[in-house]
Amino acid sequence: MQLALVHARYQLLEIIRIPVAVFGSAFFPAAAMIFFVVPFAGDDPVGATYATASMVTFSVMSANIFQYGVGVAEDRDQPWNPYTRTLPAGPAPRFAGRVLAGLALTYLSLIPVVVIGATLTAAQLTPAVFLLALGTVAVISVPFTLMGLAIGYSLPSKAAIVVAQLIFLPLAFGGGLLSAPGEAPGFIETIAPYLPTRGAAELMWAAVGDYDVEPLALIMLGVWVVLLAALAGWAYRRDEGRRFS
Repeated sequence: MQLALVHARYQLLEIIRIPVAVFGSAFFPAAAMIFFVVPFAGDDPVGATYATASMVTFSVMSANIFQYGVGVAEDRDQPWNPYTRTLPAGPAPRFAGRVLAGLALTYLSLIPVVVIGATLTAAQLTPAVFLLALGTVAVISVPFTLMGLAIGYSLPSKAAIVVAQLIFLPLAFGGGLLSAPGEAPGFIETIAPYLPTRGAAELMWAAVGDYDVEPLALIMLGVWVVLLAALAGWAYRRDEGRRFS
């Protein structure tokens, strides 16, 4: 665990030295809050609470897909990365450290969304519900962490940036993150349960309000986690094999 914390500290210091990396993952969800949530749902306590939860999911997805997808791909291009793979501690502490650092940055990226929701909308949460929502963030970050790792370990950095950008908005729109629960266009409501973003959003909605998670969305979220874990593992082993072949 100590080695994992050392790697996490290294990852955090490396990212914080480039503030734009932290700013980028927080900007789009905060901008969406200001331009879409505040004017259209800001005065409705229930609507604002659900919309803020959607933007939290949006932020979690953004932070993890870009952070891992682009960050891992860029790290693979650095001479330091092959050296760390030769250390006797093995890959587990380095991997755990990356995940811990990623989770810390995910929570950091949520601060603007939470502040906007608390100050500019009528969203309401009790302290207990707020803590439940914080725990749910860690849960819903899993599929997007795995997605980012799969991208980062399977593609070069330039391609990883493009792929992350191409899948980001379709997943957000297709999962119904840009509309209230049950109010997305018909074709979105049809495909949404099959996307990981919808299952993640429904878990957040259930955490902050009286919302019943659709079983299909929850099942498909589990399917996505298994598939993405397999893909990320395959990409990592393939990259490891190429490094030492």
